[in-house]
Amino acid sequence: MAVVGTSNTIHKSSFSFLRSNKTSKMVTVVRSSSSSGILTNLQNKCDTPLPVLRHVADAMATDMRAGLAVDGGSDLKMILSYVDSFPTGNEKGLFYALDLGGTNFRVLRVQLGGKDKRVIDTEFEQVSIPQELMSSTSEDLFGFIASGLANFVQTEGGRFSLPNGKEREIGFTFSFPVKQTSIDSGILIKWTKGFAVSGTVSISLYAGNDVVACLNEAMERQGLHMRVSALVNDTVATLAGARYWDEDVMVAVILGTGTNACYVERMDAIPKLQSQMSSSRSTIISTEWGAFSNGLPLTEFDEDMDAASINPGEQIFEKTISGMYLGEIVRRVLLKMAETGSLFGDAVPENLCMPFLLRQVSFSSVTLLKHYLSILRFSLFTFGSVLYFSLSKFSWLLITE
Repeated sequence: MAVVGTSNTIHKSSFSFLRSNKTSKMVTVVRSSSSSGILTNLQNKCDTPLPVLRHVADAMATDMRAGLAVDGGSDLKMILSYVDSFPTGNEKGLFYALDLGGTNFRVLRVQLGGKDKRVIDTEFEQVSIPQELMSSTSEDLFGFIASGLANFVQTEGGRFSLPNGKEREIGFTFSFPVKQTSIDSGILIKWTKGFAVSGTVSISLYAGNDVVACLNEAMERQGLHMRVSALVNDTVATLAGARYWDEDVMVAVILGTGTNACYVERMDAIPKLQSQMSSSRSTIISTEWGAFSNGLPLTEFDEDMDAASINPGEQIFEKTISGMYLGEIVRRVLLKMAETGSLFGDAVPENLCMPFLLRQVSFSSVTLLKHYLSILRFSLFTFGSVLYFSLSKFSWLLITE
């Protein structure tokens, strides 16, 4: 199993509400219950004894089989990737990659030297996507990305070389639900991870449109001559990349801004493909398990956050475990503890009422996580081990982002 997570920039102001009254406005509230009671209830709601885990696993397996049987058969799309051949290590040449799937996009180039030299050199850049572009037009979003890609290509040199007459190739990792129509084309099913991009007259990227065509148009506007040779999501890219080094890899899982899993499936185990002929005996299936919901244990904080989201009732599994939402769940827990307990004395920091205040915090840093837990344990030392136990349940999830 290959596991990948994203890392977002840590903002110094993220924990400003934990500072003294001099740096944060306070809102006086009337207490109605203790913070220890809130944590005890949260602990019970988050509990996953073996029978619950078996029930959830069985429900997910049932949804997977239904998704393999027919398109739309379950919340799990079980999308065909059209990746039915894998890297061998013999690949040579200069290749580019673009990864779009969260609050950042990444561009990379790699010079491959075959079995003997493998990876000769690699360079990459990561660019934060402005918040306003996540809900802007597709022309704006892809124009921003193509501009960054063009700037990156201009810095090519050193050990990176493209043979004369050969066009640059790029693999496009697009980490949103897409119904693939071929290895280099796919139709957007829906936006997730907080994106709500609309279309424009000249270029539209809403459900039902080819994402590669949108990227090509944006690159053309930049005068960038590059061919998209493959469209994959980040999970499929993770599995394919791992196969470059180890041919026994069969599963890849993403725990980052969002979450997903893919695996290698036998062609004869996919009923919805029986009418299609293929010389390959296996292919990669993207489960899109972020949409799973059957039997999941949910807390009041999960339900409230879902109701307030831009896509209520959707991507429930993703909202309970992925980096896009974990900080917001923690904020909601802290807010209730502050409003009904004595977390910050007799008042609630005004900043704590701001949705997604903790959104940009990178919980991948173990040092930061320990610091975060230490602050809360110190603030609530009178509540004993209940806080530590409950927040430790968070920490297993938080460190994956």
